[in-house]
Amino acid sequence: MPEKYNEEALNFIQKDIRPAPKLGVNVGLYNIFYSLFKTKSVGNPAPVLDSTLVEISRNQIERFLTSKGYFKAKVRSEIKVKNQRAEVAFKATPGPAFFVNKLSYNIPDSAVKKLYLDKKPTFTQLKEGMQYDDDSLALEREQIYQVMKENGYYDFLRPYVRFTVDSALNASKTNIVLYIDTPANKPRHVQYVIGESNVLVAPSTEGFPDSIKLSERPIRGIRYTDLSKRFRRNPVLRYDFLREGEVYDISKENLTYDRMYELNVFKNVKIDYAKAGDSSNKLEPVIQLIPQKRMSNRVEGEVPFNAGTVGFTLSNTYINNNIFRGAERFEFQVKGGLQSRIGHGSSLFSDIYQRDFSVSANLSVPRLMVPFDIPMMGKNGIPYTTFSTSYVYARQKESFVRRVFLNSVTYEWVETKSKLHSFTPLNFEYRFGGLLLDTSDTDAGQAGKELLRANSYNIKLLDRKDLTVGMKYAYTLNANKLLLNRSFIYFRGNVDIAGNMLNGVSRIIDRKHNPDEGDYARILGLPFNQYVRPEADIRWYKSLGTDKQFIARINGGVGYAYGNSTAVPFEKLFFAGGSSGVRAWQARTLGPGNYNRAERVPTEEARRTLYGIDQLGQMHIEANLEYRYKLIDDFFGAKLKGAVFLDAGNVWNISPGNPQPETYFDFKKLGNQLGVGTGMGFRYDVEYFVFRFDIGLKLRDPQFNGSEQWVIRKYINGAKEFKANYRLANSPDTYNFVQYNFGIGLPF
Repeated sequence: MPEKYNEEALNFIQKDIRPAPKLGVNVGLYNIFYSLFKTKSVGNPAPVLDSTLVEISRNQIERFLTSKGYFKAKVRSEIKVKNQRAEVAFKATPGPAFFVNKLSYNIPDSAVKKLYLDKKPTFTQLKEGMQYDDDSLALEREQIYQVMKENGYYDFLRPYVRFTVDSALNASKTNIVLYIDTPANKPRHVQYVIGESNVLVAPSTEGFPDSIKLSERPIRGIRYTDLSKRFRRNPVLRYDFLREGEVYDISKENLTYDRMYELNVFKNVKIDYAKAGDSSNKLEPVIQLIPQKRMSNRVEGEVPFNAGTVGFTLSNTYINNNIFRGAERFEFQVKGGLQSRIGHGSSLFSDIYQRDFSVSANLSVPRLMVPFDIPMMGKNGIPYTTFSTSYVYARQKESFVRRVFLNSVTYEWVETKSKLHSFTPLNFEYRFGGLLLDTSDTDAGQAGKELLRANSYNIKLLDRKDLTVGMKYAYTLNANKLLLNRSFIYFRGNVDIAGNMLNGVSRIIDRKHNPDEGDYARILGLPFNQYVRPEADIRWYKSLGTDKQFIARINGGVGYAYGNSTAVPFEKLFFAGGSSGVRAWQARTLGPGNYNRAERVPTEEARRTLYGIDQLGQMHIEANLEYRYKLIDDFFGAKLKGAVFLDAGNVWNISPGNPQPETYFDFKKLGNQLGVGTGMGFRYDVEYFVFRFDIGLKLRDPQFNGSEQWVIRKYINGAKEFKANYRLANSPDTYNFVQYNFGIGLPF
């Protein structure tokens, strides 16, 4: 057998006689769980020799070779049995490969023949001189069917396309004739155009009644009848692409299906056609829409857990899918949660260091609401205009209360199925301020504030009331391929810019200011932030066969304050570590740079107070390598997959005036400033979502100096003594070589 067909031929061997993997994981687990628990839900049983299945497989491989042009191929099977183990070999004698000598056409309908010959160069794989291949003929038939259905031939069927193959020639040659038959008792195929349409909306989720009273008159070729009285005409018909007078096109029919479902207000969409009774070539579409439930309420909870903290969040979300009768989606959410440190001998939730609460409302309208005419943008996906407002409250124990009021208007549209755009022309943020150890103005409270400022450069503006007015833009490439085992490049880039407009206004109406000395320009009596914050995420996904994939990723960003600001807002800072970053570190415990908490935060009280907020930075670089593979085909009704990974990254400071030089980014020192970790993980894939568990192991920790950074040596030899010494110097912090991460969905 030609080598290039070996792997493909294996697919024709019956699954029940395929050998188990060499590691025997599926079979071993099946035997263990069946013997102990009498369950067949884990793994697969060992394959048993069946001569009937061997013969079926032999015949299938022979047919496969024939389909590839080896018309004289013969396949024989050999079975060897030793110690109750069978070895089955399939040996093929392919014979000569046949090539296409002549390709001709028999198409009686002249209009169809012209259409085929005009479109043929864009799709055909049939060429004289090529090796014969059944797949090329099947593809040609499918492409002809598609071309006909896209050009008005509503009644066209696949059986109208057929081939005759004459292989009775010398020198392994074959002649192929393509036929496109006409309908029985008709001289030609009928090409249809779209006539008057009927769009019907059912009165409820139960469907349509037995009798329907249609609207009295059509408007622009469409008779719209809304029996539910819940949907305005234009928002629905905007995504009906079957227009009167146009040639019937199945791709526009499919596009109408897709967009009607994407509106997320109809649970069932059905498109039928009625042929005009006047014997004309008109098709009259009938689009039947059954609405889904209008309102819903969803309660969700999660328990974020890792080796150092545990917490929970609880949210309630009210959803109205058609609040203004235009397929608008309104969401109102209330969410709260807390996070607690564990592992210091105290009980669960006895050391709660962070509390969060938020209230948010979003309204998404399925079109771009702009004050000027724009081309129709729904062919690749529905565009949305989203209005958002939210209030966020966060309290860090003995540190600060952060309160932010956020508002934005965002436009989202799909350039192609692989290219997504998001533009926020208006992003308004108001910060109430809230850096405090003691809410009173006592000497102890002021001393606490100075302690925080002295030990964490990046929180110096946290207690300031200020404004942010700016815009955002994001571009995403190939997000639609993330769940596919294919080879592709993924890219997401975004930029957040703020303060330029307000700075221009302030220069006109106010005097000059010097932010370096605390003299900020103000709007409405409040200082405003001015910064730029670009970020990029680039990934290379490489398919290595069924259920095997390699991913290389680099992610980076920087927040740079200028003009009226000397620092970016607290929420715009970056952190390293976490379940989707450098997984050997808990989130917000790596960096910045070579930052060492024991040296920079000298007291236990200060380290406890600053936990989770002093290890932030203005710049972020992270790289990940991950290999994914399948472990078990059947693990309680789902697939169990595995992963091994290598992560590296950190955060840094870049703004001048920082008294901690070791936290600055220096390209020459980059190798000594990266945290490096490795690990393995499990993914329980239940088709609709993935449960993830990763175990990360620290290899190199940049908080130490020189060769001491390679903490993996301590883990292998002397881990107990190292951890004890670290606890003495860093209390209440402990050192964890291993980090556990739970999550839902893949990390990237």
